[in-house]
Amino acid sequence: MSVFSKNQTKKVVVNAENHGYKPDTVTFKQGKTAQLKFIPSDNMGCMNEVVSKDLNFDQKLDDKKEVTIDIPTDKPGTYTYACGMDMFHGKVVVK
Repeated sequence: MSVFSKNQTKKVVVNAENHGYKPDTVTFKQGKTAQLKFIPSDNMGCMNEVVSKDLNFDQKLDDKKEVTIDIPTDKPGTYTYACGMDMFHGKVVVK
């Protein structure tokens, strides 16, 4: 689900579920302000952490606590993120 705030930041909600991210691919426009909002599930397992070397973040996800991450959109490309054990993956596409 995408939402635009008053300053036109595109925020996409990503559900961190027991067996992966939904949606697992998110697309943003180059040069536009963007954020991912991770919503954790009740039973986290290795999904209690989301990591991206490409996007330079490592964030713990606590039960029932939303986490919002700013996404740089200055360069086009495909960037990946994963759970703490690198078992489940998602992609951010900037074009």
